[in-house]
Amino acid sequence: MVIGLLGGSFDPAHEGHVHLTREAIKRMGLDRVWWLVTPGNPLKARQPAPMADRVARAKRIMTDPSVVITDLEQRLGTRATIDTLTALQAIYPGVHFVWLMGADNLVQFHKWGRWRDILRAVPVAVLARPGAGIAARTSVAARAFRVHRVARGEGLGNKRPPAWVFVNMPMNTASSSAIRASGDWKA
Repeated sequence: MVIGLLGGSFDPAHEGHVHLTREAIKRMGLDRVWWLVTPGNPLKARQPAPMADRVARAKRIMTDPSVVITDLEQRLGTRATIDTLTALQAIYPGVHFVWLMGADNLVQFHKWGRWRDILRAVPVAVLARPGAGIAARTSVAARAFRVHRVARGEGLGNKRPPAWVFVNMPMNTASSSAIRASGDWKA
């Protein structure tokens, strides 16, 4: 089984997350995707809306039965992505995980705790996001792991890490920041 992991604050979840997930399933042949709604993001100054509100919204937005919305990090007591990945690999030794992220996250990925270990732990799929293509492809992480970039996402879950792919795809401009700024998210 190959499971894509899409972590984030989901504050709030939106159609961009749905679009990215559907494209990842289609292009990488994933069996499932788990949305890992995080308790918080150490790179963001503001704290997210309450976990229950974010999980409930995510479940309303993403209705695909192959996608599981979970507060797994809160239940595991992990905060760093690498700790979550290590725990999941120990709990599910027969599962192949793929970390999914928008290209906007690759731009600042080198600021994540133990980011190199993340790339060495699981294959990573970087999916195009508006305005982030060039910056993502020339980011610190992309340059550091350039020899491990693969051309296609198909079968990525069965590749031995480090392996990553940049997936060009039609883009959705939805953003949590814009939704919050418009006042449409009052959790």
